[in-house]
Amino acid sequence: MKIVSRNEELLGDAHSRIPQKSSKTSLSSYNKLIRFEDISAAAFKIQCGVQKTPCMYSRLSKQYAVDIYLKKEFLQYTGSVKERGVLHLLTSLPQDQQRKGVIVASDSNFSMAVAYHASELHIPVFVIMPTSTSPARVKTCRDYGAMVISYGTTTKDSQLHARRLAQENSYLYLEEEDSAAYLSGLGTVGLEMYEQVPKLDAVVFPAGGHCGLLAGSAAALKHLNPHISVIGVESESFPVLQQSLKAGHPIEEQACSNHHFYGDVSGHGFGSNSLQLTGKLVDKVVAVREEDILISMLRLLEYERATVDAEGAIGLAALIAGKLPELKGKRVAVAICSGNLELHLLQECIARALTLDNRVCRFSLVLSDCPGDIAKLLELLAREEARVLDLKQERLFVTTELFTVEVTCTVETRDKLHTAQLRTALLERYPAAKWAER
Repeated sequence: MKIVSRNEELLGDAHSRIPQKSSKTSLSSYNKLIRFEDISAAAFKIQCGVQKTPCMYSRLSKQYAVDIYLKKEFLQYTGSVKERGVLHLLTSLPQDQQRKGVIVASDSNFSMAVAYHASELHIPVFVIMPTSTSPARVKTCRDYGAMVISYGTTTKDSQLHARRLAQENSYLYLEEEDSAAYLSGLGTVGLEMYEQVPKLDAVVFPAGGHCGLLAGSAAALKHLNPHISVIGVESESFPVLQQSLKAGHPIEEQACSNHHFYGDVSGHGFGSNSLQLTGKLVDKVVAVREEDILISMLRLLEYERATVDAEGAIGLAALIAGKLPELKGKRVAVAICSGNLELHLLQECIARALTLDNRVCRFSLVLSDCPGDIAKLLELLAREEARVLDLKQERLFVTTELFTVEVTCTVETRDKLHTAQLRTALLERYPAAKWAER
């Protein structure tokens, strides 16, 4: 295919084919050179099927001395940016394959997007999920219109079963790989960010797991303005992209977490196309701690009223953790790409984040077991404007003198400074008080 511009030549150099596996019906036959025109065509093709989400100035900007604009992709129907790539992928399939149907095997955002958009396009869709998948996610997938089958205790078991069903029934087995159609659909995020925020200096994307959003959007942004800095962020616990870039090929054997908190952050599904595009077009890849992600989730909930998961919060986490000092005073867009946090995790994440942010603390002290002593402690806490969350008394297993009570108190404060003031006031009144370290 003819290359007509320098940026298209750069994209062309990054292209390589994915070998077709004999055990499945693959998307490799639909791969082709990724060009800026492909991304533009994808934007036109999917415009009626996905939301053009807002990219809004954030209240967090003043706090971190960066002009932050948040691209709120978690507002898509299934709560994930993956809809863009999936819709373009499905509409690019031949008509005969659309009639036969598609099959996926996981409980990821990709599978949820396939379930919804395939049903909307009247394409038969089957989703194989491990038996450990939460009932809420299974129900949601069925509500989207997919035929959901629970099989196997692990994702690998589900994938093997899905491939077998694909071969037997001529379904197209889909997995999140870097076909041109999928990357082009994801790249439309970059187009919208460039259009919505004038004079961009930098754009931050999640890079963990499948880095198709990072690669596709970088292709669009670098074509429109090569001076825009494109940055990827991944977890320190799963530095898949950094290790792959260093090795020069996708890392196959990489430890992943099965905990639902990490979601798509810990997966590794990208191929040579995504990796080479990232290596040529992305300016920087940084890693953040789990604690940084939790604080980012808390900030988004408080300042933006946005409930997001780890993948959605990881981009902002790099700014909050100070991993990108060169962006101080710059205009930066951050992709908030996923909001599929399971309800049972929400409370745990927020509670842990408040502790990490020094806004929930715990101390213990020994008082004489006399009327009024606990009341005096509560008066001190009220005077210091600390909110008591929990108070426990222990009389039987106290190792100090008789007729004493050990009091353990959990309180909420405004911020780190308020916590320090409370600690000073407590130690002045109760020198033997013990402060629980987080």
